[in-house]
Amino acid sequence: MAVGSNTERSGTVTVGFDWLSVALVLGGVLLLYYVVPLVSLFLSVPAGDILAQITNPTVVDAATTSLLSASVSTVIATLFGLPLAYWLARTDGAVMKGVLAVVILPLVLPPTVGGIVLLTVFGPGSPLGEAAVAAGFPLTRSLAGVVLAQTFVASPFVVVTAKAAFESVDQTLEYASRSLGEGRLTTARRVTLPLAGPGILAGVTLAFARAIGEFGATMMMAYYPRTMPVQIWVAFIELGLDNAYPVAILLVGIAVAALAVLNTVASNPWE
Repeated sequence: MAVGSNTERSGTVTVGFDWLSVALVLGGVLLLYYVVPLVSLFLSVPAGDILAQITNPTVVDAATTSLLSASVSTVIATLFGLPLAYWLARTDGAVMKGVLAVVILPLVLPPTVGGIVLLTVFGPGSPLGEAAVAAGFPLTRSLAGVVLAQTFVASPFVVVTAKAAFESVDQTLEYASRSLGEGRLTTARRVTLPLAGPGILAGVTLAFARAIGEFGATMMMAYYPRTMPVQIWVAFIELGLDNAYPVAILLVGIAVAALAVLNTVASNPWE
């Protein structure tokens, strides 16, 4: 009886192992689909040529614009996104679900559609856009337009990820703090934010990476000044694929750095 049970258990383990092997083979195909193009990108151009092209003033200007605009948009997303995330994490009901759906909408909208949506509010033909132009602060074809586009598509990462981080905080700790006479704001600052910090940092990192890689909405809102994704497109259309490599490799490097942050000091939301 014991032998039969052991055999049955052993057979079950064998079958399970076989299924895992099949899963690994099938998943490995997709994994290779991710890795091979990235490796091919780095092998397509000699390192010396890439370094020489990266110092091109056009590329430097695009990198400067991207880093500046992505930093500003990430700060805006964090400043306004954290309070919204906290409210969503501590609220329930139909209203919360409706607000969360609105937050997620920019993630599922095609980026170009997001740009069109923004143009209806901030474009030259809109009351707000015309007022901004009259004041000498245009909201399109400007750095402000880039920031508006990046904030629209990237800020949901802060809200959604921070919401999950806030929800992971044991509320009994917050209740204990408030029972000792601390207010809600002080409790959030001294208890909730430190505990949710790694998750919040993950959301901020994802928002920055998404903002710096934004193309569709940025093209609609502000073709100039050029960001790195726009510069890649211009270089590819006007000069060919080889001239698009340097900025593409630079963006891949930024993406890898973002992953490094997620897997070290931040809390990876997908683990």
